[in-house]
Amino acid sequence: MIIKIFIVGGGLAGLTVATYLARAGCSVILFEKAPNVGGRAITHHYSDFLFNQGPHALYRGGAALKILRELGIEFSGGVASTEGVAILEGKLYQLPSGVISILSSGLLKAGSKLKLDTWLASVMVTKPTIPAHLTLREWLEVTFHQPDLRTYIEALARLLTYANAPLDMSAAAFMAQLQVGLRGVSYLDGGWQTLIDGLKQTAQKAGVLIKPESRVVAIEPTAKILRLADDSTMSANTIIVAGLSPAHLNALVDGGQQPVLQAWAAHTLPVQAACLDLGLGRLPVPDRRFAVGVDQPLYFSVHSVKAKLGPSDGVMLHAAKYLDPHTATDAKADECELEAMLDLLQPGWRGEVIERRFLPKMTVSNAVVSARQGGLAGRPGPQVPGLPDLYVVGDWVGPEGMLLDAALPSAKNAAQLILNQSVASISTLQVELV
Repeated sequence: MIIKIFIVGGGLAGLTVATYLARAGCSVILFEKAPNVGGRAITHHYSDFLFNQGPHALYRGGAALKILRELGIEFSGGVASTEGVAILEGKLYQLPSGVISILSSGLLKAGSKLKLDTWLASVMVTKPTIPAHLTLREWLEVTFHQPDLRTYIEALARLLTYANAPLDMSAAAFMAQLQVGLRGVSYLDGGWQTLIDGLKQTAQKAGVLIKPESRVVAIEPTAKILRLADDSTMSANTIIVAGLSPAHLNALVDGGQQPVLQAWAAHTLPVQAACLDLGLGRLPVPDRRFAVGVDQPLYFSVHSVKAKLGPSDGVMLHAAKYLDPHTATDAKADECELEAMLDLLQPGWRGEVIERRFLPKMTVSNAVVSARQGGLAGRPGPQVPGLPDLYVVGDWVGPEGMLLDAALPSAKNAAQLILNQSVASISTLQVELV
């Protein structure tokens, strides 16, 4: 029996689940509303520069890297350096990122340096047990008595998770991300478009039919029907919604009348950032390539140092402000704040701008891994309760990882669940026929 599967959403998670299912012999159709697949991972060309949508990094210790290799996706790039500067009260300090820099940096007091060094060493070899319902802020207050150290670790949490939500984030989820992050990140040659192109080619080779510019406007999961923007309908055995936010998912399915999806939408906070992406002719201060805001939620990194993202003599850099999900933001003020950071780090940068793009409120991830929901283990999906033939995959789904390290494992897990369920159904049918 051929299993017919529809996938709504052609981002990295959608392409991944499509590939696994098609390789297993399923008939897979992927619907993407945009002219091209890729979603937030699309890389844009401006002059000779390659602009990712904000700062993208592939975690070397994460599950996504293993899945990409398992699928045979080829890419190249360089490992980002952790050497850089910390910004505190408008002053620059050496960023504490290793034993030597922790001890030599003037950012922390002597007692805090010793505590940080000891703590990071222990994290690298053991996984501390932290209650999943404890927020990052609560855990910091009971674990570290030094205010300067608490502030620094909150900055570290923003850097690794992209989330500025210490009152919401599960401390246990942060710890899991820290252990992944300590193995470093890579910036990719050609941008993340390389991953999109590789996954698209792999999916099509496996037999996936990709339908671009096909906007799904409604899903009727009980009848297993998709309704498209042209008012046509299609039916399948199983429907997978890939990469959509909980709110978008809720609106799409049964007109927002499913209680479980209503709850998912109501209890999630998106992770967002204001991003200033720049292509420069040169870097005014060549040895200042990475910076982290300590008392302000700011980020700066020159990605072209480690990846091919433009002309050989050009500079591709990203500046970002991690947005507080509970505070209204002013786009112009955020842009000015990022410009001020660049004035501090790279005086003279304005005269070197060749290409520039500002994304005032980019969605980095569809949901903070919150303590209220029970951390990673409390995240929903992939199977939707009460709707056995409806699945979700994405960066807010399943018990593993954050960002791409959540999206791709949720895709693989969904494929495995669907295939297992299909085998069980076939076995049951065979028994009944006998």
